[in-house]
Amino acid sequence: MRSRKSLPHVQPEQAALDWHAPQGLVAGVDEAGRGPLAGPVVAAAVVLDELQPIAGLADSKKLTALRRARLYDEIRAKALCCSIAEASVEEIDRLNILQATLLAMRRAVQGLRLRPALVLVDGNRLPVLDVPAEAIVQGDARVAAISAASILAKVHRDRWCAQVHAQYPQYGFDAHKGYGTAAHLQALRAHGACPLHRRSFAPVAQCLEGQP
Repeated sequence: MRSRKSLPHVQPEQAALDWHAPQGLVAGVDEAGRGPLAGPVVAAAVVLDELQPIAGLADSKKLTALRRARLYDEIRAKALCCSIAEASVEEIDRLNILQATLLAMRRAVQGLRLRPALVLVDGNRLPVLDVPAEAIVQGDARVAAISAASILAKVHRDRWCAQVHAQYPQYGFDAHKGYGTAAHLQALRAHGACPLHRRSFAPVAQCLEGQP
């Protein structure tokens, strides 16, 4: 299995050109939502179509919300196949966030309509898969398919936050997306935890200890 450690820092489009993929389909995988205090962790898997290139793919964190939304639609329209999956708050609390993230990644790969010959995963840990896989540190900025997966996962989770904001407006999920900002922590102290909060995360656990 080839090492990715020597791959230089390049733009995703260039990385896709420089890297010689094995025969067969290659899927990129990434996640969104490991750090927040609430909500599921989301993973996406994408197999791009080299006959329909998508310009501007990059690490989702470095794109504006509007640009991510436009690329989300383009990826869904042009990719050979893609899949978005989640691990729930209950699974996060039961398994821990790392194992729940790997579970969401495995579900995303299993949800692909086409079976990939190789899966490239952002980061340094791999989910348990029945196909060959490689972990690529900073893959979301180096491999186009992983960039695409990061965009799908990020947009999907942000839209989830916007939806639950209507149900729990007191927490401001639409603004902080569940992360432990000062405003979110203040809301936790004022209103306590809701069913969407991750009980195993320290700020939420501390809040629950103080609740009657």
